Amino acid sequence: MLPKPRFNVKNAILASLPLQDLAATGRFLEPIALREDMVLQEPKRHIDYIYFIESGLISLRIVGAESMLESAVIGHRGAVGALLPEGGHFSAHQSLVIFPGSAHRIRVEDLRRLMDERPEIQEHLSRYVQALSFHCAHSGLCGVRHDRERRLASWLCLASDAVDANVLPVTHHYLSSALGLRRAGVTQTLVRFEEQGLIRKMRGVLQIDERKCLKQRACSCYGLISDAYALPGSMTFGKAYHAKTVAVG
Repeated sequence: MLPKPRFNVKNAILASLPLQDLAATGRFLEPIALREDMVLQEPKRHIDYIYFIESGLISLRIVGAESMLESAVIGHRGAVGALLPEGGHFSAHQSLVIFPGSAHRIRVEDLRRLMDERPEIQEHLSRYVQALSFHCAHSGLCGVRHDRERRLASWLCLASDAVDANVLPVTHHYLSSALGLRRAGVTQTLVRFEEQGLIRKMRGVLQIDERKCLKQRACSCYGLISDAYALPGSMTFGKAYHAKTVAVG
């Protein structure tokens, strides 16, 4: 008898599922490489897949009139399109890969059927949706209420959490566009962070050297958003999870 195929999951939502639910979900999961600048979803377009992110970073953004503003970043603890199985058919956001990586994707109709059959899958996904919705809401508030330095520090910490790494392949131009800030102001603030030993800037890469101090510079939104992902109960979407290998079929 041939051994059952196995796959490894690093995504926090999938890895948090009971093994039986994960095995049932695994029959419908398809691995996919995420290339830089790859668009996973467009606003007002019908969505076919939900993407459980394994590695890399996705920008969730509002676009229009030749401009955009980022609402959230999604990494290994999240899923792109998570709102849709709970009743929606169209995305309000554009989802763009900004750091390349990988994901497991599943058709929306397959996930909806699984959630009907296995309510715990829906429960786990709903907890993440609540955290993501909170993230999006506070990003909007942050853009209105908080200054450039605190917003930049908050974004760097959130992105670092999302990819579970201190090295971020991000440019001044991207930070300026995503946060709706002047590029000169972004450069000035990053130079100040570097002079204070918080970060190091290299060609196309930014490294966080003093994470604790950078978190202290971040606005209150960072702590609130981080806490939203660390929900009470048996599951967390922060770093406290373990990858799982499961046999399917």
